[in-house]
Amino acid sequence: GCFLLWLLPSILRARASPETRPSSPLCQQSPTKVSCKGVGLRKFPKELGQGIKYLELSNNFIQNLSGSNLPGFGQLEYLDVCFNQLEAVSATALAQLPRLRSLLLGSNHLDRNYLANGEAFHLLRNIEVLDLSVNNLESHMASWYISNLTSLRVLDLSGNTMTKLLAGTFRSSPRLRQLDLSNNYIMEIQEGAFEPLEELEVLNLALNSLHCISGFSLTQLQVLNLSHNALELFFSEEGAEPYLLRVLDLSHNRLLSFPELPKAHDLTHLNLSNNLIASLLPGSPHPREFVLLYKEMQRFNRTTRPVATLTHVADLDLSNNRLELFPFSFFRSLGSLHRLSLARNCLQDMAREPVSNGTELSVRSLDLHSNALCVLPRWFFDSLTHLESVDLGSNSLQPCEGQRSDQGRDSGEDSPTTAPGDTCTPFYNVPRLKHLSLSKNNISRLQPHAFNRTPLLSLDLSGNRDLSMPTGALGGLELSLQQLSLRDNQMNESQAALPCLGTLRVLDLSGNHLSLLPAGLSCSPLESLDVRENNLRTLGTVGSWSRSLRAVAVAGNPWSCCSLGWLD
Repeated sequence: GCFLLWLLPSILRARASPETRPSSPLCQQSPTKVSCKGVGLRKFPKELGQGIKYLELSNNFIQNLSGSNLPGFGQLEYLDVCFNQLEAVSATALAQLPRLRSLLLGSNHLDRNYLANGEAFHLLRNIEVLDLSVNNLESHMASWYISNLTSLRVLDLSGNTMTKLLAGTFRSSPRLRQLDLSNNYIMEIQEGAFEPLEELEVLNLALNSLHCISGFSLTQLQVLNLSHNALELFFSEEGAEPYLLRVLDLSHNRLLSFPELPKAHDLTHLNLSNNLIASLLPGSPHPREFVLLYKEMQRFNRTTRPVATLTHVADLDLSNNRLELFPFSFFRSLGSLHRLSLARNCLQDMAREPVSNGTELSVRSLDLHSNALCVLPRWFFDSLTHLESVDLGSNSLQPCEGQRSDQGRDSGEDSPTTAPGDTCTPFYNVPRLKHLSLSKNNISRLQPHAFNRTPLLSLDLSGNRDLSMPTGALGGLELSLQQLSLRDNQMNESQAALPCLGTLRVLDLSGNHLSLLPAGLSCSPLESLDVRENNLRTLGTVGSWSRSLRAVAVAGNPWSCCSLGWLD
């Protein structure tokens, strides 16, 4: 009896072990789905019952899948064993999974025993989704694992140690639609490697070591990610069959010119950020940094327009390049372009060629922040008739003085009080512009009516040290402006004269030297007010926003404990 009492706790622990009874609280189970994620399993669980179709075993310590561990799993369709210590998969185990469609084995040790494991994988003839990411697989290992998977639709080989794509790697997987090869060390793609993949739609080759893409012929591809490589050349073949490519990411490379895309008629998103592109004009010579002389360069026709067929591009990112000129002529044929980013370039001027009638740009959102712009001419805005949002932060632009609306009606003219010259930019009378950022432009004084007849909803004037805003500077925005930022301007109350902004809801006055709030706030229905890091001792008389205010930040002020009535 004493022996049985001593043994009883061990018996109870064994019966409750997660390895033998996954229906314990450690695992979550429904009639067809079981999740044992991160419960400390070291072996494949048993006694799960019949009819299970979905089994999740990720984040455990399982080292092998053997046939003795898989009785009664004939209905299983989805198996996730990611983030384990898996290094051996037996053929007898996989033979008991005839209906398996998705097998996720990422972040294991399948580089070990890869010959035997790959032989076992030949039984996965119905597998459609396979994850072999982060398994330290070399190129020949990956080829062996998928050498007989004829039904494969989705394959993830990211995060391995592949250095080249062999010509026959995908010979047995002609039905692949999505292929992830990112975060490897691929430097070479052998000729014909992708030729069997006539149904491939999404290809990710990001974070590799590719230097050149020439003769690109995957016409059926819709999404291609080549970001974070070392590409200096991208050239697609000009065949009779058009490309179906819609999204192309070539960011974070070493491209020196706009890519040649003669047949990419369906392209809608093109990312060329973080390259070395210095000019977009046709016929521009390559900069001196171009030291690799490819024979493919002889195929370039420098008289052609590289964007002539990109009529559907809606999003173009050219940020973080070396452009010095904004060439309107380059964007004329991009009739669908809605979002354009040229941020963090070296832009100093606009190409001196006003766009004629009928060739206005369709851009709605324009990002030009962190350049070297000093003046934008009037025709710049006249050519961007659909412009709704523009970020001009971190430049050196000075707004021109505008004209009061009533004066314009009386005189029958829309011209400013003083015609804009070469030293200021006219931001007035831009009829569709709703969002404008002029942060960090070294603006010392905002001229009266600078934004008149421009229906701004948000205006960012932050980071303009010692900015002075006289009465009437925001004239014309009384019935439209909803968000205003005057953050970090070191302004005192005499420099911050606000009109009665009847729709203002968000105001940032932090980082100034205000001892009093602007009197014009009394009629604004504020919902958010930030007055941190000022010289306020009291908020004074709280206006109409006493009931509308929902968020207020007041830290960093020398509040007077005897003048806190405004808190009520």
